[in-house]
Amino acid sequence: MTHVSARRGALYVSVAATAWGTGGAAGSLLFLIGGLGPAGVSLWRYLLGAAFLLVLARGPVAVSGRILLVGAGMAVYQAAYFAAIAQSGVAVATVVTMGATPVFTALGSRLLLREPLGRASLTALAAALAGLVLLTGETALRSSGASVAGIGFALASAAGYAGVTLLSRRHKGGDPRATAIGGFVVGAACLAPFALVEGVVPEVSAASVSLLLYLGAVPTALAYGLFFSALTALRATTVSIISLGEAVGAALLGVALFGERLTPLAWAGCALLLAAVAVLAVRAESG
Repeated sequence: MTHVSARRGALYVSVAATAWGTGGAAGSLLFLIGGLGPAGVSLWRYLLGAAFLLVLARGPVAVSGRILLVGAGMAVYQAAYFAAIAQSGVAVATVVTMGATPVFTALGSRLLLREPLGRASLTALAAALAGLVLLTGETALRSSGASVAGIGFALASAAGYAGVTLLSRRHKGGDPRATAIGGFVVGAACLAPFALVEGVVPEVSAASVSLLLYLGAVPTALAYGLFFSALTALRATTVSIISLGEAVGAALLGVALFGERLTPLAWAGCALLLAAVAVLAVRAESG
């Protein structure tokens, strides 16, 4: 396995977060023109992501018990997130899931991995969470569909995501590409029954095929490959906080492509989130 420096790891997870920020828009467009539901989109995303990485893989990919757990965790947080959306709406599901994930990761990193939480990391975590609330909190408050069940599913999604992060960090000597491929395959197998009930065959058109290929290549194969590589060099908490940059990318994409408007508080949240990410990235670069 090629060694990844802390500087390169910070770059990797920043690029991954940016790519993830485009995944929501691609998925939303597929709902409209592809005739697919959330489970169907996720299934195609995982299958195509695995296919792209297999093309790039050098030699066979071994599936271990750890990779099975990673795949199960990926299926859990994906399915739980969609359940949270169904119960409480996109805004509440996103705020709770993205906000709880770095908190769960930080606690798990300290208790299970014995990774110290320095003052800078805790300050960056607080700033990132405050930025997330400013960016998305107003939309969440306007949502009238919040429920205890929806929040519970969102917390389960966050726990699944944190579990994948911690497990991958604990076994940081493994092959990141094999972890991603195995995780995609196992995750797809877990989601397949739900996708078959919902409908798994897309409406074929140039636009839907292009979107599926993009979703499989960029926010999935590229992003997760970089994410698992970054975990070989950076602490789990650092990776989870930098990943919150996804919210900024998604918001800016909404402004650019869908004509959405951000309030001054939301723009302040973007700036605060980016500042927290930048501080951690600089600290990682300086070793």
